[in-house]
Amino acid sequence: MRKLSPLAKSGLFTGSAIAAALVLAAGTANASGSWTVTGGGSFSATSTNSTLTDPSTGTQLKCTTSTANGGADNAVGRDGNQIAHIDSITWASCSGPLGITFTVTAKNLPWYLNAVSYSAPIVTGTLTGVEASIGGFGCTADFGGAGGAGTPATLDVQYNNTTHTLTVLGTGDLTTYNVSGTCLGLLNNNDVVSYKGDYPLNPATLNIVPS
Repeated sequence: MRKLSPLAKSGLFTGSAIAAALVLAAGTANASGSWTVTGGGSFSATSTNSTLTDPSTGTQLKCTTSTANGGADNAVGRDGNQIAHIDSITWASCSGPLGITFTVTAKNLPWYLNAVSYSAPIVTGTLTGVEASIGGFGCTADFGGAGGAGTPATLDVQYNNTTHTLTVLGTGDLTTYNVSGTCLGLLNNNDVVSYKGDYPLNPATLNIVPS
């Protein structure tokens, strides 16, 4: 069994949630049904509670904010694949133990929201295409899907038509790769990690419902 570094033993490793964001060209096969989209157009969404957790080590990465920008096209009777898109996502003020700071970089954009099922007012679906990396203080790591480094991850999400909030649920196949430096022991290669966060949309107009 790998020993945890002193940093890991210290508790929370605050650095950021990757995001997927909470995610795209692959993994849309489960999208289904016929959907109507209204209130579409460009949006931004900022999370103040995004968290990446590695259950195998107990390490938790946090950032003060994560901001996504994307959009959705109004439509009637379309399928659930790529019903909305995330074109950019950033994380700010990411720090770890002892004042260590980290940067988080999204890759493989755009990421796509895919609608799968509906229980009013909640759309349950996936965010596909997710890849990201972190770096700082001699620590680097990549995040992708279960297929290996360089493959995109799929995250489970819900969209609330009442609060107009996209929630990344913390489940999916987001996996760590190419872990090096001071990250070793905090994150391990091939660990499946959990990313959570609530992203309220601005403007709060997007509605996605079955046709």
